[in-house]
Amino acid sequence: MNQSSVASLRNQAAMLIAAFAFGGISAVAQQTAPRVATPSTSPARRIVVSIPDRKLALLEGDRVVKIYNVAVGARVSPSPNGEYRIAQRLENPTYYKPGVVIAPGKDNPLGPRWIGLDVKGFGIHGTNRPESIGENASHGCIRLRNHDIEDLFARIQVGDRVSLVGERTEEVARLFGGKPEMVVANKEMSEAKGGEERGER
Repeated sequence: MNQSSVASLRNQAAMLIAAFAFGGISAVAQQTAPRVATPSTSPARRIVVSIPDRKLALLEGDRVVKIYNVAVGARVSPSPNGEYRIAQRLENPTYYKPGVVIAPGKDNPLGPRWIGLDVKGFGIHGTNRPESIGENASHGCIRLRNHDIEDLFARIQVGDRVSLVGERTEEVARLFGGKPEMVVANKEMSEAKGGEERGER
């Protein structure tokens, strides 16, 4: 083999190595390139609890999926108002309080499911006292009948929003019927003012 042939082979080898190296870098770049997150097309889930109505609505976007009757906090231990997130989902939870541990079963005050909120000690759960549903009866948690908590539990995920609403807002009135407290209060004030102007007491 003459020198020109050797030089030609070396040039071809160098070109192949360069092409391979370039292709390899390109492949690695493609593998390690950050993935662009695509927005979810499913509507966001949200739970709205009307404390005065003692009802819970599950929403997907603006659509009401289902409404459940609930028990809310008693006057001495009211349910908290505010915006929260679901932080925990537990099947067959164990009930704990100082000096008391109750295993899963028919005597468990939490029923068959626990949906914990991102506020310590509060959640949405079942009950061993179904007669309390529709009442101000809990220690602040939101109680559902056991078949209802199982149904709700299957529909929600950690991270879903939960609104606990302590007054009849326009949204609460739209979801559960009736009039907002603000509208009722304004109407009463207007009627009272009209009566005073007419000299009524």
